[in-house]
Amino acid sequence: MEKGIDLFTIISSEMNLQLNDIKTYSPLTLAYLGDAVYEVLVRTRVVCGGNTQVNKLHHKSSELVKAHSQAEIIKGILDELSEEEMTYYKRGRNAKSYTSAKNATIGDYRMATGFEALIGYLYLSGKTDRM
Repeated sequence: MEKGIDLFTIISSEMNLQLNDIKTYSPLTLAYLGDAVYEVLVRTRVVCGGNTQVNKLHHKSSELVKAHSQAEIIKGILDELSEEEMTYYKRGRNAKSYTSAKNATIGDYRMATGFEALIGYLYLSGKTDRM
């Protein structure tokens, strides 16, 4: 892929999509998209680690995408977030969700939702270098 062209730009161009103002998206909508984008990033990393059985790939991926792991990641990078990135993280973290993770604390789940909202924002903004 050419430097400077992000995945969202390629997808939206090929599919003739128009992006609304990112500020108009709810934090849970951003988290919904961010969850999928993060899953693709993790699966890509795991697969690039070597060809192996799918159940082993799934186990490795599952460890990285669970709420506790996402909460630990965001804790480690909070000091590196820009003011705008922090705003999107906090919007996601503070959003009132009607679901919860089966195997996570409420705190981890909320932090993970904030992390996913941040990933969704970065993806739609074309800031894949920040991901």
